[in-house]
Amino acid sequence: MIKSFKSKSLAELWNTGKSGKIDARMHKRLMVRLSRLDALVSLDELNLPGFDFHPLRGFDPARYTVHINGPWCVTFEFDGNDILAVDFEQYH
Repeated sequence: MIKSFKSKSLAELWNTGKSGKIDARMHKRLMVRLSRLDALVSLDELNLPGFDFHPLRGFDPARYTVHINGPWCVTFEFDGNDILAVDFEQYH
């Protein structure tokens, strides 16, 4: 279950279904990935075509990413039960 967001605009999209600060063309794809994160039991569930799920190097605690569009990704921490510090960023 998603417990916290780093990105205020992503939290707004999750809570209301819209955000003026995120390109509307990405809303549907973001909501699919956020819904998957919210229902997540195991990180293995993110190994889906198009998600490009992988851990990021050099972070403590560990951060993970799923691909959205171009350089845009959703990054997050997973504590075994909850999704924390969800962010929408270009990290490449």
